[in-house]
Amino acid sequence: MTISMSARDMLKTLVGFPTVSRDSNRALIDFVVDYLAGYGVEATVVPNESGSKASLYATIGPRTEGGVVLSGHTDVVPVDGQVWTSDPFTLTEREGRLFGRGAADMKGFIAIALALVPQMRAAKLTRPIHLAFTHDEEVGCLGAPHLIAEMVEALPRPRAVIVGEPTSLKVVTGHKGILVFETRVTGKSVHSSQIHRGVSATMVAARLVTFLEDMMLEAARKASHRSPFVPPYTTIHCGEIRGGTAHNIVASDCRFVTDIRGLPDEDARDYLARFEAHIRDEVEPRIRAIAPQAGIAVQVEANVPGFSPDPGSEAEHLARLLTGDNATHAVAYTTEAGQFQEAGYSVVVCGPGSIDQAHQADEYIDASQLDAGTDFIRRLIGHLE
Repeated sequence: MTISMSARDMLKTLVGFPTVSRDSNRALIDFVVDYLAGYGVEATVVPNESGSKASLYATIGPRTEGGVVLSGHTDVVPVDGQVWTSDPFTLTEREGRLFGRGAADMKGFIAIALALVPQMRAAKLTRPIHLAFTHDEEVGCLGAPHLIAEMVEALPRPRAVIVGEPTSLKVVTGHKGILVFETRVTGKSVHSSQIHRGVSATMVAARLVTFLEDMMLEAARKASHRSPFVPPYTTIHCGEIRGGTAHNIVASDCRFVTDIRGLPDEDARDYLARFEAHIRDEVEPRIRAIAPQAGIAVQVEANVPGFSPDPGSEAEHLARLLTGDNATHAVAYTTEAGQFQEAGYSVVVCGPGSIDQAHQADEYIDASQLDAGTDFIRRLIGHLE
């Protein structure tokens, strides 16, 4: 039994699944599998190791080369600590805006693709449309690599991948990568009046944070004014730090989390290697001379490649043809585009809504953007007939 839904109705359904990254997305994936099956489209589910989460891909049209992949992530960021004026998991319309967690980032694009499945099925496609929906993008693009590996093996080579992140339907042809790591400092606790006998984990951590900042400032001084990125250099940011118990106790433990958002022509691991060499050669010998048990451990939590501009690529040509956008756009945030590119696909990032509304209270997509995105995919269907 088929269920015909508008893009708005589909978005309402998808927002209603609270697919926060820390929780399962299987209910949403199961819905999509059943929905596609109603139109005779078989989806392949790609679960994570535990089976608690899953990605999927599906093909509509002939199994030939030259198709187009429509890619989106199903997970959303938490709403904890945010003050919403309406239920974040109930799509709510006010003054031409559709509010809900994930409305912009990026269930709007997925909703459009799913709502247009009946038109895709009815069209006389000569080249296929592939749907690719992932899990755990928001916590390090963890679901895409396994999904992409299976698609490379199972599907005829597509012409292009369109990653539908919110770009206001501008054609984005490059973005930075991201490397996330935690640094944990173990010191020696003593009374603060006898700090010479101890190692303050918080003070060591503070110096390490400034070392990271100094590397960023060095990169900023060398930045090219011709770079399309804002800012035009690799950024290094410490977003979280915790340690210590009281003002009069030398802290025995401190941890902080850093992200490096690297230009696509740089390897963020080079910055990490400099940081680790500084720890090994300069910091640890000093603190262990005071307390042999002191030390510093660095653990990488995510490493997602950047997306390098590829002027004149198949994907760029197609997206510009469908949107009419011929300007140059590069962004500082990270998507799964770099992972598709590493697998040899031609990729662009282009989708409805604005990144300005993502990850905040009262996230929304303009209804006009949802309509424009629908027209965009309809033009794609016509192009593939």
